[in-house]
Parts: sequence; C-alpha cells; structure tokens
Amino acid sequence: MRVRTTAAVAAVSSLALLTGCGAADMTKQASPFANAQGAKTVTLSVQSWVGAQANVAVAQYILEHELGYRVDTVQVDEVPAWDALSQGRVDALLEDWGHPEQEQRYVKDKKTITAGGELGVTGHIGWFVPTYLAKQHPDITNWKNLNKYSHLFRTPESGDKGQLMDGSPSYVTNDKALVKNLKLDYQVVFAGSEAAQITQMRQFAKEKKPFLTYWYSPQWLFKKVPMTEVKLPPYKEGCDADPEKVACAYPHTPLQKYLNSGFAKNGGKAAAFLKKFKWTTEDQNEVSLMIADKKMTPEDAAKKWVDSHRSTWKKWLS
Repeated sequence: MRVRTTAAVAAVSSLALLTGCGAADMTKQASPFANAQGAKTVTLSVQSWVGAQANVAVAQYILEHELGYRVDTVQVDEVPAWDALSQGRVDALLEDWGHPEQEQRYVKDKKTITAGGELGVTGHIGWFVPTYLAKQHPDITNWKNLNKYSHLFRTPESGDKGQLMDGSPSYVTNDKALVKNLKLDYQVVFAGSEAAQITQMRQFAKEKKPFLTYWYSPQWLFKKVPMTEVKLPPYKEGCDADPEKVACAYPHTPLQKYLNSGFAKNGGKAAAFLKKFKWTTEDQNEVSLMIADKKMTPEDAAKKWVDSHRSTWKKWLS
C-alpha cells in the first residue's frame, strides 16, 4: 500500500473474491462479463486493505442499487492493478497512493489510463508507537532516540535488535532503507498481512507492551488502539527518489482514482459516477470500522452508510 506501498490482506472482506494466487496471475481473473458488449457491467479493482474495500463496497452498492449495473470485483496488488487497468481487465481503481512510474507510462505516455480525480482522502504512512508508551517515554517519538529504546522492542523474530513491525512482504515500503540509512538498531519483521499486523498490535496493546510499527492513516484501528507517530527526518520533494538512499519521512498523499481510458470515455453513467465519487476520511473510516471491527459484510456496511448519508452520495449521481 501506500505511497509506493501495498497493504495486503484482509480476511475481513468478502469483496476479496479471488485469493490464493500470485499478484500477476490475479489480473487474469477478471470477470468474463467485464466489458461485454452492451452489458451494464463494471469491474472494480479491490486492494486488500480495508479502507480500499470500503470505497469499493459503497461504489458497488450505489452502482447496483441506484444505477442498475452488475459489479464484479477483482483483488489485485497495487502495481499489477495498473497493468490490469491499462489492459481493460478492470474498469476502475478507486484508491491509489502514488505510483509515478506507472502514471508516466499509462496516463501520460500510452494514455490507456485516465485520471479519475481525487478520492477526497489524504493518506499518510509513518512509524507509530502506542500512545501509552509515548506517555511513559515522551522522547521516544523522535527517531534520534529510537536506538536508546531498541531493547524495549526486541522479539524472538528480531533477535538482539528492536522489532519494526511491517505488514506483508508484498508491501513496497521504505522501511529497510530507513533502518539502514538512519543507522537504527532495528530489524524489519513482517506480520504477513494487514489483518495479522492488526491482530499483533491489538494483542500488544491489550498487554500494554511496547511496539514500533509501520502504519498509515486513514485507518480505523486508531479508534481502538491510540498511537503516536515517531518523527522521522522531514519529507522533502525527491528525498525518496532513490529507494536505496531514502532517509526521510513518508509524504502526505491525496489519494487518487484512475479509470481505464476506454471506460472513462464510453462508460456512461457508471464512469460519470465514479469520477464524482469523493468522500472524507471520516466516511471511509466509518465503513471500514463496520467491516473490520464489527464484522459486517461489506454490502451491509455499505447499505448502512448509504442509508444514513443520502445527501452525500446523491451529489455523485447528479
């Protein structure tokens, strides 16, 4: 996920219809109905983190119940999703955290993908500690002091170093480079998925244990486990251009939507609706919380949100 990153997972979602395959293979599993001539069908790419699933759940519900479309969803990792979108295997990607290389290739050069506008949500990745730990050791929230506290974060997986918890190995993060370039006495350890990472954080929080984790906002977990960000060296334009030399914080990124260019031009009311789809961080977190924490199905969570926010989504249909 995320500014060049990928959150993968979530057992929480029935939207993740296609699982168990490598990311590249998943792009081949688009619905056989996708782009069928004359069919009112839309195929949406679903990233595996719950915020992205919340976007698709609400868009799917409105497309089906208000506009009369059949909606198919395909779970694809971030970079392969761009390839699938360019090829027309999916029609729209509703949450992109910034992939300049793909944007240059497909939007600017090949013009097979069209920008669909801002989602309305600003994303940010960072390193976080639980707020109860930050209150005990206020200076722990400055990266310069992390080595002083590395012993607090040791785990069997990290050995004699502190553990920096990441989610899935499929994430494209700067964390290993940051640890190396900032000379930190830490080991990046992958939980395996977003869901597994959440489980670990909630268990640590329940026991009031220290933890240092890669995490991001918007994310519903902040409501359940208050966390405080560790200040890394300030982000400056271009400081993350070389993945091997990154020594700065992650940027704040207005999340973007993208549409297959053919669909953007000929997708009728569905394409027009998806271009206008724009909601707030609070809206997304509300739906995400229902799916991930309250264990509602994505469809039920979307229906509950749609029923109580009519004035918001009606604008997307005008």
